[in-house]
Amino acid sequence: MIREIWYTFIDFLQTFGKLQIFFVRLVLNSPNVFLTRGGLIIKQIHNAGAMSLVIIMVSGLFVGGVLGLQGFSILSKFNAEDSIGTFAAFSLVKELGPVITALLFAGRAGTALASEIGLMKATDQLSAMEMMAINPLQRVLVPRFLGGVISMPMLTAVFIIVGLFGAHVVGVNLLGVDEGAFWQQLQSTLEMRDIYEGIFKSVVFGIVASLFAVWEGYNAIPTAEGVGRATTRTVVITAIAVLILDFMITAVFLR
Repeated sequence: MIREIWYTFIDFLQTFGKLQIFFVRLVLNSPNVFLTRGGLIIKQIHNAGAMSLVIIMVSGLFVGGVLGLQGFSILSKFNAEDSIGTFAAFSLVKELGPVITALLFAGRAGTALASEIGLMKATDQLSAMEMMAINPLQRVLVPRFLGGVISMPMLTAVFIIVGLFGAHVVGVNLLGVDEGAFWQQLQSTLEMRDIYEGIFKSVVFGIVASLFAVWEGYNAIPTAEGVGRATTRTVVITAIAVLILDFMITAVFLR
């Protein structure tokens, strides 16, 4: 039992070290790819970002609506219904926006990236590139990584905007909260520090989600079963990492 735990721990350290080296290679190759293969990056931004807009907007609308309902239910006990805008804005900008967007991104775009790269490996497309003196890291992996990293903050912004619209519709149009008080309370309470926290989280989560998707796809076992497992691991590992990092970043900003 102890031996198995020890071997598992050693295997985890080896995998973690390989992941760090892989991330450094992606970062070092990113400037060159950004300058020479901009078209590939734009295509991946479309695949990772634009193709995820529907699920992001629908989820943001209903999350904002739920915040409006819950905020009214809670704040009405203290005669503070006009603060629904503040309640929704803080929840969306600092927590729910970046976190839920990252989880949805992992479920939609992350799995697509992992399965696409895994299938390219299973069908020997990456090996064929190497035989033709084409670096798969620069041609396949880095554009997809950068596309995910760039898409995440934009998707988070869309989620927050649509979420605030949903909270406004529920709070003002359905529950009768004064519209001027809704926005005035929001603007007077929300500070730039809170917005910076949301932006920072979205960038970090974008790096994490894209890194794990590319890593799992590139290291998938070249079989149908191996690609399926890599896709599943992408979602699970990304979700765990996002929640852990969310706690750590929140603790740092609160200090």
